[in-house]
Amino acid sequence: MQVDPQGPRKRDPLLVPVTGIFILLLIHALVFASEFLIPVTTAILGYFILNAPRRALARIGIPAPVAAGVFTISIATVLTLGGIALSEPLTEFVADIPRLIDRFLLTLTGPAGPFELFSRAAEATDKVMEESGTTSPMKVQVVGGGGLAASVATVAPGLMGQTIFAICLLFFLVASGDLFIQKAVQVADRFEDKKATVMTIRMIEARLGNYLGAITLINIGLGLAIGIAMWVWDIPSPWLVGVMATVLNFVPFVGAVVGALIAGIISFVAFEDAWAAFGVLGTYYALTAAEGQLITPALVGQRLRLNVTMVFLSVAFFAWIWSVMGMVVAVPVLIVIKVVCDAIPRMRKVGVFLGDAEGFVPAGSATTARAEPTRVDGPGT
Repeated sequence: MQVDPQGPRKRDPLLVPVTGIFILLLIHALVFASEFLIPVTTAILGYFILNAPRRALARIGIPAPVAAGVFTISIATVLTLGGIALSEPLTEFVADIPRLIDRFLLTLTGPAGPFELFSRAAEATDKVMEESGTTSPMKVQVVGGGGLAASVATVAPGLMGQTIFAICLLFFLVASGDLFIQKAVQVADRFEDKKATVMTIRMIEARLGNYLGAITLINIGLGLAIGIAMWVWDIPSPWLVGVMATVLNFVPFVGAVVGALIAGIISFVAFEDAWAAFGVLGTYYALTAAEGQLITPALVGQRLRLNVTMVFLSVAFFAWIWSVMGMVVAVPVLIVIKVVCDAIPRMRKVGVFLGDAEGFVPAGSATTARAEPTRVDGPGT
């Protein structure tokens, strides 16, 4: 009887704690370097999306640097014109938020308001406490009373710097053509690995391009529909609400809820009628729900199949580490992770876990798993 000289492999007892420490350090690094990583991640995703159009222009004789200049100048122009067009109404709206909140609370707790009884009870409690002498004078000192507008003005320069950095990095990435893809292929040792690398990159480009193109068109249509609906309701600045709906709908789950609440508050302050506010809120959310449950699955569903729970967790995680911009890039990053996991045999189980029930592929169906598309459903997707 011959004994295997190697014997059964023992698991390293340090594997789990070292892996846990690495994950904690990685999360800390993502949070600590967020101001640098957010524009870098955005530029890399943009590079994958613009690679296919860049190759199409190259086939008609336009070199990569010229195509990169066209793309980045177009993006910068759209952002600049949009910022100029929206700067004045957004500034007025942000400066007016405290007054809107005060009017909203006054309407709720004032005479004939739905919470008038609670307001009277609170006043009666305060009066009893004052008469019993259980309260003492309290000194209140206001520090940094700049308000919300001052906070926005403080954040704006950093956001502008990150945007400029992302656009410049995107230019250099697109202008380099297929250089990074060639380097990735050169790093791989075997021919099969080189082929798999190219296929994975092409799959990432295709799925990100399909996702962003379809979602952008859907969100523009949703913004137009909501803008028209708000105009029918005769609320102030309906076009601004439509633009807000277009932007917020890039954030799955959260965008629809936040937009509906903002539209409801604006209508409640404008009309001072709770039923009208609920009508506006319901109209907004009904349109986003119809988009998320009917239109998006019909146009994007056969290409993007992702576990809805994992999409929600991804949005929550990136919102925690990268705030609002993290919620925007959460789904594209999850798409990239899904494609990479599907391409690596040792990670294919993770890819199956990230997919939905319809995307499940039995073990051994490697070719089908690699070709299986992904989907993102849900209201406000």
